[in-house]
Amino acid sequence: MLLVDDHTIVREGLKRVLDPLANGWELIEAVTGFQALELLRENACDLALVDLSMPGMTGLELVRRIKAEFAGVRVLVLSMHAEEQYALRAFKAGADGYVTKDVAATELVGAVRRVAAGGAYVTASLAEVVVRQLNGSSEAPRHMLLTDREIEVLQRIAAGQRLTEIGEALHLSVKTVSTHKTRIQEKLHVSSTAELIRYALENRIDGPACLQVHP
Repeated sequence: MLLVDDHTIVREGLKRVLDPLANGWELIEAVTGFQALELLRENACDLALVDLSMPGMTGLELVRRIKAEFAGVRVLVLSMHAEEQYALRAFKAGADGYVTKDVAATELVGAVRRVAAGGAYVTASLAEVVVRQLNGSSEAPRHMLLTDREIEVLQRIAAGQRLTEIGEALHLSVKTVSTHKTRIQEKLHVSSTAELIRYALENRIDGPACLQVHP
């Protein structure tokens, strides 16, 4: 099993929780997405437990690359975000399961077992939200229309970054960032930066993790 998280204390905690599962399993650790891919090329792994918010390569991009290069590796995403938009994006990227970091140890162990056995896993609360949206009993939020890149730009705007800073961080021209911002405003039906930030805050699309997002 490969644990991918840039926080040592999180990895240590995960190892203590997952240690009873380590019968015949080797637990290896990666701090970044790039390191994770190198380790997967050098080691035979059945399961990768991936943090969604990491410096360098994002968790979503890592999931995509794992599935493209190592089709047999199961992926369980571990995230600080309980909001459904992150879970849906993780599954679209190819994840086999999604759990939040505040789940009980027993639930995490259950998720690992299910995904490792070939199944899928999502918490009951997130599953209920998704089902309501799919059957039309609740309307999907407007930000579900945003692309992953637009979500990254929105997070950084909400965190107070200027367009030039966003461009430097994401290796985009200021003109491209400005175009993304315009499209975001159109999709969210807001007309100003202040309204954009308010929408992000009200829908919990902000947070310190956004400052670690890169292409």
